[in-house]
Amino acid sequence: MSLYYKPDRKADWNFGGPRWRLSRSKIGLFQECPRCFYLDNALGTARPPGFPFNLNSAVDALFKKEFDIHRAGKTAHPLMEKYGVDAVPFQHPKMDIWRENFKGIDYAHPETGMTVSGAVDDVWVNPKGELIIVDYKSTSKDESIVALEEEWHNGYKRQMEIYQWLFRMNGFTVSDTGYFVYANASKDREAFDAKLEFEVTLIPHVGNTSWVDGTIRDIKACLTSTAIPEATEDCDYCRYRDMAGKKFKAHVEKNKSAKSEKNEQKLFD
Repeated sequence: MSLYYKPDRKADWNFGGPRWRLSRSKIGLFQECPRCFYLDNALGTARPPGFPFNLNSAVDALFKKEFDIHRAGKTAHPLMEKYGVDAVPFQHPKMDIWRENFKGIDYAHPETGMTVSGAVDDVWVNPKGELIIVDYKSTSKDESIVALEEEWHNGYKRQMEIYQWLFRMNGFTVSDTGYFVYANASKDREAFDAKLEFEVTLIPHVGNTSWVDGTIRDIKACLTSTAIPEATEDCDYCRYRDMAGKKFKAHVEKNKSAKSEKNEQKLFD
C-alpha cells in the first residue's frame, strides 16, 4: 500500500466538501491543465505526487530563520541593503499562520462562495506602510540568477500575484513590486567538503493581479459543470492517461479476438 498517494480522495477534501479550499497551487493547476484540475478537485483523483525537494525545503527554513532574526530586531536584512530595498521584515501576529502550509492567508470570495488561500514565504514592509510579498527559490545553475525570463517562470510570477491579491483582499496596502530571494548553489568549488555555497540574489517582479478574479470565476464554472474539460495539448499527464487507455483497450480487444478465433476453431476440430 502506498503511504503517500491516495488515488481516491475522501469526498470531504473535494469541491463541495467541508475541507476543500481553492489554494494557490490549485489555481496554478487549473491554469496548467483544466482537465487535471477537474479530475483532482471535482472527481477526487489527483496527479501522482513527485518526490519532495528536501534540500529546497531546508533552504526555505534557513531563510525564514535568518529573516526572522531581523523581524524581531526590526532591522533590514543585508540583502535588502545590498539591493537598495528600503524595507524591513513585517511583524504581525498571524505571520506564522500565513507561512504555514494548508493554512496560510485566506479570503472568502463573495461572488463564487469559494475560500481562496495561499501560504506565503515572507512579507516585508516599506516606510510607506506597503507590504512587499517575498518568495524564496533555490536551484543550482552554472550562471548567476539575475532575471526570471523563461516561460516556466511565469508560474512563479502568477504565484506571487495570487499572494499580492490575497493580502489586498484582506485589507492590506500591497506594493506592486514583490521580490524573489533566489539561492543558487555553486558547482565551481574544487571539493564538496560537506557543505554547499550559495549565491543569493534578489529579483524584483512587478505584479499584475487583474487576472485573478476572472480566473476564480472560471474555476467555479469549471467545477460546477458536468462537462469534463478538454485536455491541454502539452499536458504530459493527460497524454499518458490517453495513451495508456488506448493501449489497454487495444490489448483487451486483441485478446478477445484471439480467444474468439480459438473457440471458433474448436467447433471444427
